[in-house]
Amino acid sequence: MKTLEEKTSQILSGSKMLVEALKEENVEVVFGYPGGAVLNIYDALFDGGIPHILPRHEQGAIHAAEGYARISGKPGVVIATSGPGATNIMTGLADAMMDSLPLVVFTGQVNDFALGSDAFQEAPILGMSTPVTKHNYQVRDVKDLPRTIKEAFYIATTGRPGPVLIDIPKNISAAACLFHYPEHVHLPGYQVVSNPDKSALTTLVEAIHSSKKPIILAGAGILLSKANGELLTFVQKTKIPVVNTLLGLGSFPASHSLFLGMGGMHGTYAANMGLYECDLLINIGARFDDRLTGNIEHFAKFSTVVHIDIDPAEIGKNVFTHIPIVGDAKETLHLLNEESYTSTFLEWHDYLSELMREFPLWYEDDLHSFKPQRLIESIHACTNGNAVITTDVGQHQMWAAQFYGFDSPNKWVTSGGLGTMGFGLPAAIGAQIAQPNELVIAILGDAGFQMTMQELALLTHYKLPIKVVIVNNQSMGMVRQWQEIFYDGRYSHSLLPDQPDYVKLASAFGLKGVVIQSEDSFIHNLKAAIDLNEPIILDCRITKTENVYPMVSPGKGIHEMVGVKP
Repeated sequence: MKTLEEKTSQILSGSKMLVEALKEENVEVVFGYPGGAVLNIYDALFDGGIPHILPRHEQGAIHAAEGYARISGKPGVVIATSGPGATNIMTGLADAMMDSLPLVVFTGQVNDFALGSDAFQEAPILGMSTPVTKHNYQVRDVKDLPRTIKEAFYIATTGRPGPVLIDIPKNISAAACLFHYPEHVHLPGYQVVSNPDKSALTTLVEAIHSSKKPIILAGAGILLSKANGELLTFVQKTKIPVVNTLLGLGSFPASHSLFLGMGGMHGTYAANMGLYECDLLINIGARFDDRLTGNIEHFAKFSTVVHIDIDPAEIGKNVFTHIPIVGDAKETLHLLNEESYTSTFLEWHDYLSELMREFPLWYEDDLHSFKPQRLIESIHACTNGNAVITTDVGQHQMWAAQFYGFDSPNKWVTSGGLGTMGFGLPAAIGAQIAQPNELVIAILGDAGFQMTMQELALLTHYKLPIKVVIVNNQSMGMVRQWQEIFYDGRYSHSLLPDQPDYVKLASAFGLKGVVIQSEDSFIHNLKAAIDLNEPIILDCRITKTENVYPMVSPGKGIHEMVGVKP
C-alpha cells in the first residue's frame, strides 16, 4: 500500500483523487447510484477498494447513509449523478440538515463549459442545495478537488454535524493534475467553540443550588457528542430528573428512576408537566422545536431557561434563554461534573413520581385485535431492549418512541425534524451496514413502507438480516388521526384499503413474508427470524382505528394534554 507521500507525487484524474481522498478519510462504505455525469467516478470505484452499496433509488441511498451516520457516528458518503439523480437526494439533505447528521455527498454535473445551457440532465444543484446543507461546493478546477474534499469532511463532522455537498462537473472528474491531499484544514471563517464559558457554568451551578424544581431536557446533541456517560454522572450527582426529546431517546436510560419519558406533543404526562412547572430548565443539545414546546407562551413559563448547545444559532431562537452556554455537550458536562451538589429535590421527585404512577402511558387492550402498543412491547420483550430500531414517520413512530424504552445510546434511528415518510427501511439498511452484528428492526407504517419498498432488494443482495415490521392499519395513520379529531372524521385520501400482498412482495424479493394477526404469532415469527439471523417481512394487521395518546393539540400549551389516562 502506498503512503500518502507516495500518492501525492502522482498525476491522478479527479475521479481517482476522489477515491484516494475517501481512503485518507477512512471511509468504510459509499452509498450511490451511477449515471452519465459520474461514470468517471464509478470507473475509478471499480477497482478502488472501497465497498459500494447500490440502492434502487437515490433517496434510498441518502437515507441509508443517514442511518449509517446515526449508528456509527461517522459521516455517511453518497454519490449521485446530475439532474434527477441530484434532485432525488434533496429530501435526504433536508432531513440530515434538520437532524444534524454528518454526510458528505458528491453529485455529478454536466461539463462546466455547458453549465447554464440546459444541457441534458443539468440541474442547478448548488442553488437548490444551499438551504438544506451545512455547506456546498462546485469544483471548477481539478487542483481544488482534494482540498475541497478535506474541508467537506471537516465541516460535516465538527461543531453541529450536517450534510456537505460537492458538485463535480464531468470534465473536472476526467481532468488530471498532481495529487496533493492536505493534512490540515484552514478555514478562518469557520470556527467551532467546544469549550464553554466558565462564568456561565458558574451561573448554572448557582441556579441549580437555588432551584426547587429543576428539569434536564436531553436532546440529540448528547448522542452526537457521545456524552451519555457524562449525562448519567451529572444526573447522579445533581439528582435532577430527565426528559428526552424524540431524537434524544437513548441518551439517558429509560429504566432509570429519574427518567420521566419523552416530552412534547405525544410525550408522557409527567414529562410535560415537569417541563411546564419546573423552575429551572437545563436544555442540553435540543432545538426547542414546536413539536416539543407546543404553544410557546405556555412553555417553561415559570422557569429559568438554560440552553447548552454547540450551535449558537439555536440558542434563543425559539425560547428566550436566561443562561446561554455555547459549547460541546460532553466537555460542558465534564466541567459541570467537577462541581459539588448538595440538593436532593425530594419533594419534586415525589410529585413527579406520583404523576408517573397516576398517569402512565396506557391503552385499552383488546383480546380480539392486535394493538400497536402491544406490538411494540412485544418487540422490546423479544429483543431485551437491545435492538437497533428504525422507523418511518407517523403513529408507529410515536408508539415506538413511547413503548420501546431505550436504555442505550445509538439504538434509535428516526426522522425527527423533517418527518420523512419512507425513511425507515433504507435507514435500517445503513444501520445494519454500520453494525453488521447488531439486531436491526425496521418498524414501518404501511404507507411509508410503500414509498421505499424497492430497497427490499438490498436485504437479499447484501444478505442483511433486517426484520421489517409493517404496522399495517390500512391508512396514513397520523393523517387519519388528525382528520378524525380536527376535521370531523372527513378522511380525505388518507385511507389505503387496497394494500399490496406483502407476502407475495417479500417472495418476489427472495424474502420470507408472514401475515400477523395476533401477538402470539408475531412473537413466534420474530423470535424464529432472530434465532436464524434471517430477514423477514411481518405484515402486522393492527387495530385500524387506534390513535396515539396522550396528545397536545395544535395551539395548546404543553400542559393541556388530551387522552391522558382517565
